[in-house]
Amino acid sequence: DLAPAPAAPQAHRAASRRVPHTGMRRAIARRLTESKQNVPHFYLTVDCRMDALLALRAQANQGGAVKLSVNDFIVRAAALALREVPEVNASWHEDAVEYHAGADISVAVATDGGLVTPILRDADVKPLSAIAGEISELAGRAKINRLKPEEFTGGSLTVSNLGMYGISQFAAIINPPQAAILAVGAAERRPVVDENGALVAASVMTVTLSADHRVVDGAVGARWLAAFRTLIENPVRILL
Repeated sequence: DLAPAPAAPQAHRAASRRVPHTGMRRAIARRLTESKQNVPHFYLTVDCRMDALLALRAQANQGGAVKLSVNDFIVRAAALALREVPEVNASWHEDAVEYHAGADISVAVATDGGLVTPILRDADVKPLSAIAGEISELAGRAKINRLKPEEFTGGSLTVSNLGMYGISQFAAIINPPQAAILAVGAAERRPVVDENGALVAASVMTVTLSADHRVVDGAVGARWLAAFRTLIENPVRILL
């Protein structure tokens, strides 16, 4: 009889490690758990044609001192859509719904300590160049934990963009006390049918609106998302 083969040597595996929660991680966990458990989320998804916006951005960046990102256009479009559909610019309270005067857009920023959402105030009345500079400045300070509490407290609506990671589509958790968050996927080349019925390749971005059903009815959320898509597909309006 053949002797049994010797057992293969066990590869060395590092031990698991436990990392104590930071104050920021505890706060993020508490707020997101409360939101998911207490806020009745519903979700609306739409595809946006991006060819016109990408062409306009490339043209604007040729001679501009400030380089505009796709996210800069998205943030201003979200603010302008709030102006068109102000019912989404609201917060739920037990005794009333509060409608906000300004279009203040929170921008989700990934940091080593967790997700931070600095707020771009009055984004509907600021030019794209100012929005680009302010987002860059806020994100830079967020990553080194230098934001003031008033710079990430409140807000109208959050934009969470994972398109730069190649994510096609996702749904985000609402950031209380806001009533909605927009999850933004990547602009991808996809086959679409044009106005002449021909199959062509186009750049398409999928976005999903998560909304608080206590504040935002389905038709209201749909109107906001339609207004947002119209702006994205007619980007000259975002520049005005």
